[in-house]
Amino acid sequence: MKPEILAPAGSMEALTAALRTGANAVYVGGKKYSARNNAANFSIDELAEAVYQCHIHGAKLYLAVNTVISDDEIEGFCDYIKQTARIGVDAYIVQDLGAAAVIRGAVPEAVLHGSTQMSVHTAAGARFLRELGFERVVPARELSKDSLEKICREDIEVEVFVHGALCMSVSGQCYMSAMIGSRSANRGCCGQACRLNFSAVGKNDHAALSLKDLSLLEHCGELCETGVDSLKIEGRMKRPEYIAAAVSQLKKALDGKVPDMKLLRGIFSRSGFTDGYFSGKRQDMFGIREKEDVIAAKEIIPKIHELYRRETPMRRVDFYAVIKSGIPVEIRAESGGISAAVVGDIPESARNSPTDISAVEKQLSRLGDTVFEFGSVTAEIDDGLFVPAGRLNDLRRAVTEILTKKIAESYIPKKINRGYIPETAEKTRKNTDSELPLRTFCRTVEQASAAAEFSEFVAVPMNIISSVIEVGVPIEKLMISPPRFIIDEEKLIGSLEKIKNAGVSHLLCHTLDSAAIGKKMGFTLHGSFTMNMFNSMSAEYLRNIGFADCIASVESTISQIGGLRTELPVGVVVYGRIPLMLTRNCPIKNEVGCRKCSGSLTDRTGRKLPVACSGEYVEILNADLLYMGDRMNEIKGADFVCVLLNEEKGSQIAEILHGKKPQGNITRGLYYRGVQENI
Repeated sequence: MKPEILAPAGSMEALTAALRTGANAVYVGGKKYSARNNAANFSIDELAEAVYQCHIHGAKLYLAVNTVISDDEIEGFCDYIKQTARIGVDAYIVQDLGAAAVIRGAVPEAVLHGSTQMSVHTAAGARFLRELGFERVVPARELSKDSLEKICREDIEVEVFVHGALCMSVSGQCYMSAMIGSRSANRGCCGQACRLNFSAVGKNDHAALSLKDLSLLEHCGELCETGVDSLKIEGRMKRPEYIAAAVSQLKKALDGKVPDMKLLRGIFSRSGFTDGYFSGKRQDMFGIREKEDVIAAKEIIPKIHELYRRETPMRRVDFYAVIKSGIPVEIRAESGGISAAVVGDIPESARNSPTDISAVEKQLSRLGDTVFEFGSVTAEIDDGLFVPAGRLNDLRRAVTEILTKKIAESYIPKKINRGYIPETAEKTRKNTDSELPLRTFCRTVEQASAAAEFSEFVAVPMNIISSVIEVGVPIEKLMISPPRFIIDEEKLIGSLEKIKNAGVSHLLCHTLDSAAIGKKMGFTLHGSFTMNMFNSMSAEYLRNIGFADCIASVESTISQIGGLRTELPVGVVVYGRIPLMLTRNCPIKNEVGCRKCSGSLTDRTGRKLPVACSGEYVEILNADLLYMGDRMNEIKGADFVCVLLNEEKGSQIAEILHGKKPQGNITRGLYYRGVQENI
């Protein structure tokens, strides 16, 4: 069985283009809660029409509600889910675990798809999602073919991006747009700051964080062999012609034909395409939108419009006609087990040529610009009777209209729990003026040794934990920080087993992947801010699945954190360089090579962003230090605070941990200004 072709649609015209060129499913966003807030998106009435159009075309409609939601939005979000379930949405694409809890409460039978914004990238993470009730996972786009194959062996549907734009950062792990301009990708308002000029060596015209567009159309055979269930095209902000071109060429590739990559490059690309993550060849993945690309698109667009100008027949319909003396003419139509019937006038006596089956077939087969393809006609016709062609046409139109509505109605909406109201814990966050426990995230042995005296926990990378133990840091204070992006799951588990046997029992969880592994191994789970815990429902969800505590999202305001209603202990980052991006490609290596590593990127304003290399991935850090040491009394409701160390030396640690104001530029992050609302 071929994988599903899943197309994006940011408007009704784009949805039409997707359906008419062969998409089996379409994903859209509403006016709120969607990670592509800048697309036109769909009102409730438009969404109802979109569901109707998808269903009569034999396709499904998935609704992207893949942003994190705030406590103030939970009630409205719940009402929105009930509305959309009522009109027949087939599945919900979700990032926020709190949002997933609301959906499940409002619509118990709802189908949940784990968004790529969840950053799931291992078989363990996919398996955990299935245990949590998700039917599909959209893994991180940064995976190789081998990694995808492992995920596809799990008992969960797998949806893979095969064409469209690539973010530099792992989805769900990018805070650059939020920190620079309060436009959060996790809230659907990404400003694409990464497409601006950055350079490792100060060039003014170099886009160090801009990747080529992805295309795996030439790997469709391999993808089918891996067991992928859905092939996804990116592009809810793209024009309809782009959607039509991508869907038609993907369909061609799945049929075993050679896709027209020249056509696809002409309609939109950034210096061509890349398959670097899938193939493991990441040497040539960077690119920008060039003048030649724009010129080519202008020439091709009118031709592509022809691909979807007319309806594409995709449903066989068979007719049965009854034309008998003295009774009204009856026409029945059947398609896919669904039938409809209409009756007309009593047939006249023929004056010249009586109506026969060929005359009936001639009129009933004129299905025109509809989704129906003529199959056959059978008839019971008495001799000597006549039915005008115009009346047969009217009956054909009437019966196919009824049949169309019955097909749409055959997609039964899920039952709605009308009385469901989301409830958070009665216990509010504690409000205390006492000194809060401190946790320090270290990158070096020296930092860990210096921080241990003042910290409740010291979180350290796995690769240095043995050395940290050797210098005398108490085991009970140690917290393992596994890789933020897991390349070799089996190797990681082996390393964790050794560390656990050494007596370390606390694990810092960056995503559901590390949580899934840690939970199975019996570690105490502590959530990092990269879990993007933004609301009380998410906090309670994490507590219910076994987390001991979690750091609040760094995109939250102090007020939002203080207002969380949860029994889960909550932490706040009060010092450090926030990682703006987690990326599998090193921009410095691409520009100048590892030997000439500058250790930082310079943006167009001259600010330097440190780049921390972890071998298989890099973290691009904020140019300014987050500092809240002089405003600790304003942090209400937290249970502990966190310090993120990067380049700091051991001699500086004591002063930093006691709140001394650092030299250079500092930032309060988003704790006061917050992020732009998704409206």
